[in-house]
Amino acid sequence: MAIATKNLFRHNTQRGGLILPLISVSKETLYQNKQKSQHITLNLMVLKRRPLVLIHFTERNPTMNENKIYGYCRISTSKQNIDRQIRNIKNEYPTAIIYQEIFTGTKTLSRKKWQQLLKIVRTGDTVVFDSVSRMSRDADSGIQLYLELFDKGINLVFIKEHYIDTDTYRKAITESIDTTGNEIADIYIEATNKVIKLLATKQIRQAFEQAEKEVTDLHQRTKEGIETARLAGKQIGLKKGTKLTTQKSIVTKEKILTYSKDFHGTLNDTDCIKLLGVARNTFYKYKAELKEN
Repeated sequence: MAIATKNLFRHNTQRGGLILPLISVSKETLYQNKQKSQHITLNLMVLKRRPLVLIHFTERNPTMNENKIYGYCRISTSKQNIDRQIRNIKNEYPTAIIYQEIFTGTKTLSRKKWQQLLKIVRTGDTVVFDSVSRMSRDADSGIQLYLELFDKGINLVFIKEHYIDTDTYRKAITESIDTTGNEIADIYIEATNKVIKLLATKQIRQAFEQAEKEVTDLHQRTKEGIETARLAGKQIGLKKGTKLTTQKSIVTKEKILTYSKDFHGTLNDTDCIKLLGVARNTFYKYKAELKEN
């Protein structure tokens, strides 16, 4: 009996538990371990007709249920600087976990980092943007995504447009004027509450529409600038028949001349393509241009 109990005791203490006779379970022991933020599991068992209780202490993960704060930053080209967005978010939320990427366009489904963030964000978490345009530049998809995340209990914060933060929107649609019991007065009060909710939603839509307008205006200015230059007789793009020459193409052509058996080398096309690490179409395009010269 003693040996069996001793072995059973050793087996379970290695797993963070204790086996004690049922009558010797101490309240002080349970209290002390509770103070250490541990989960306590009690299991009644019988060993050779003797009632025992298995007390298993498991450390709680203090961060398990903590809500997280994320920051999402995006730039359109590598020539732009993303540090400003990160700095603005960190100034207000120093612990924010930053997701950043380079992406141009209005389709959010194509943003890899954004999609990764959407997969891990949970109810009670917060996502911070430097501005509404970083979330979406398409009004319809932007407002739809906003409301979907809002319904999931995810907080959205826009550094430059705090007036459309989800906290602001939540207050607008939940804090309504109480009815009075007077039938006529309550009709006006209910109508007023509906207007307040509609205005709150409209305000969010207008913010996304403004972001979309910025993209439209940029495209229009670019188009008009090209047309103005064309009318002024300036050359737009390459002249007809002119080939675009890059540093990469110059280096690759030199290697083709060196290694290809059609010029000064000994390699066939397949081996040459493997050596240079270029696409077949690119290789044959450069090869044809070299033969023309």
